[in-house]
Amino acid sequence: MAETQGKEVDVHPLGPTVLPPADGDRPTPVRQRWTVRRSFLIHTVNALGGIVSQATSASLEEEELIRAARRRTGHDDFGDASFREPLHRLVSALQAEAHLHPLGRLAARRELTRLLVNRLRLQEDRRRHPGIAEQQIRQPIIVTGLPRTGTTFLHGLLALDPANRVPRTWETQYPSPPPEAETYYVDRRIALVDREIYWFHQMVQDFNRIHPVGARLPEECLVIFSHSFMSYQFASTHRVPSYLDWLDSQDLIPSYEMHRRFLQHLQWRCPGERWVLKAPAHMFDFEAMFETYPDACVVMTHRDPIEVTASHASLTATLRSAFSDDVDPIEVGEECSRRWAEALSRALRSRDRGCAPSERFLDLYYTDLVADPVAAVERVYGHFDLPLPDGLREKVRESVNRNPKNRFGKHRYNLHDFGLDLQEEEKRYAAYRERFRL
Repeated sequence: MAETQGKEVDVHPLGPTVLPPADGDRPTPVRQRWTVRRSFLIHTVNALGGIVSQATSASLEEEELIRAARRRTGHDDFGDASFREPLHRLVSALQAEAHLHPLGRLAARRELTRLLVNRLRLQEDRRRHPGIAEQQIRQPIIVTGLPRTGTTFLHGLLALDPANRVPRTWETQYPSPPPEAETYYVDRRIALVDREIYWFHQMVQDFNRIHPVGARLPEECLVIFSHSFMSYQFASTHRVPSYLDWLDSQDLIPSYEMHRRFLQHLQWRCPGERWVLKAPAHMFDFEAMFETYPDACVVMTHRDPIEVTASHASLTATLRSAFSDDVDPIEVGEECSRRWAEALSRALRSRDRGCAPSERFLDLYYTDLVADPVAAVERVYGHFDLPLPDGLREKVRESVNRNPKNRFGKHRYNLHDFGLDLQEEEKRYAAYRERFRL
């Protein structure tokens, strides 16, 4: 039986999640609200909901967000207009579907404005410094796979090689001005992002049990994609089904073009030998990825999806609960399982169609990665014919010993908490599990 069965959740719904089974029948899901432990400050702010709502009644209007970004920067050139329809779709879904509480509405406004401000500043930097557009992105290593399959772990290990350039959280949040090598580890933006992360943990306490965050930690590509407003990041933090349906039907080339421009910006004054990138969402459009990065080296991690579906649903429900008091774990479970089964299907169809030569892919199993991280890193370098630097093996061992699994406490979850049935999930993922002998 999968390890997700029989676990409890740390952050759990109010009341029982399922009714007791009768005569051996499958438990019947009951709609519950998912809640997280919040600080007194957060409860206080939301208690003032009427006042805050009146003060922010127009805060998610598309044109007001654009005007606010222009006022803050003094610039008006966003670059190409491809972001306008995605922004419109996203804002409409946030207003109509996300059930934001007052603080969630303020947070959404702040996040969307930050992304628009970044776009304006990136465009202005590019205008003032033509050398940014001349940067070449060569042979990036891109780690992908289902969420909760070791992608973050592997990304962090590969970041230990000084030759590997990874996007750090602080520079993806505030990319302008372009980072400089001389001040990269002491940039003032690091402290700013650390403060923001502190307040995030006030909103979602114990989140480090699920996923570590930090200003200096490697960040995944979803945050970069968000600057195009075509990103699955928004569905992780908010209930936006109409936006998600629209995004699923789109060619993601505009998102990858934004991604490439972003990397050019970051590496202009702070280069490495190669980029090492990570995001499960790369699986949604390998064709767009290889059109943008024809020489990409893709590491695809594999783990039994039955073991990770509930974990990712727990992560999603927890994130959404930071911004809404109306999060249905049953809906979240079905959405997460369906979405990532579709991502896997798209990725494997693309590989079978020859989106890139087979040697551009390395399949790496989660069990092998956690059993011997050093050997897993060696496989990545060997498969893509890259020189393994002296001392990297020791750095990997030291990092693993310094950061043991569950050091912040164990993340507990259960399929039934999200209305998911073991047999149905086995059917959903049967072809994938058979193909990779999971």
